[in-house]
Amino acid sequence: MSFKADIITLFPELFPGPLGASVIGRGQDRGLWSLKTTQLRDFASGKHRDVDDTPAGGGPGMVLRADVLAKAIDAISPENDPRPKLLMSPRGKVLTQNMARELANGPGVVIICGRFEGIDQRIIEARSLQEISIGDYVLAGGEVAAMVLLESTIRLIPGVLGAQESRDEESFENGLLEYPHFTRPADFEDHAIPKILTSGDHGKIKKWRREQSENLTRTRRPDLWDKKPTS
Repeated sequence: MSFKADIITLFPELFPGPLGASVIGRGQDRGLWSLKTTQLRDFASGKHRDVDDTPAGGGPGMVLRADVLAKAIDAISPENDPRPKLLMSPRGKVLTQNMARELANGPGVVIICGRFEGIDQRIIEARSLQEISIGDYVLAGGEVAAMVLLESTIRLIPGVLGAQESRDEESFENGLLEYPHFTRPADFEDHAIPKILTSGDHGKIKKWRREQSENLTRTRRPDLWDKKPTS
């Protein structure tokens, strides 16, 4: 069964966006994953099909209504749907490589893209939505965040990318940042490729790359370095 992604959004025209390009898009063409968008406003009632209302207790902005969201979620994700229901939210658990890998090994996701000041807390609890953040900043809506989550996940689905080895050595896969890369020309503006990389000694190359990864992680991401595997 291929990975199935459903997106609930007020702006379905934003998709697939970058998800339709390059190897990710080709993976969709080959049936390795699928994407469907649902317009939230289709589940609103009344003359103006309102999906939001003023926040209880006062304050600025508008809040997406629980009743409208419930109809949309239930329409695409019945009770027996094994896929996690994710809400892109700046207050959520931060997306990591491990999280992306776990999602890639599953049946897919249902993603709710928030807008305005947020969504009614009651729908988060009633439908067991998992709040996911892509970083400590705020976006205008959850659509771009959803694309980030999906790209980081879909690229890990077997068959979407090329060599498995390239994924195994990427940043965060082993708790370290990835080592520097070089290619032709051999000399660029008086800077040469490190000689060890053209030595043909694969053992020394592997050791050099590991050392570079460790040095980069130690200096740029001490938080990762403190949590790196001991072996």
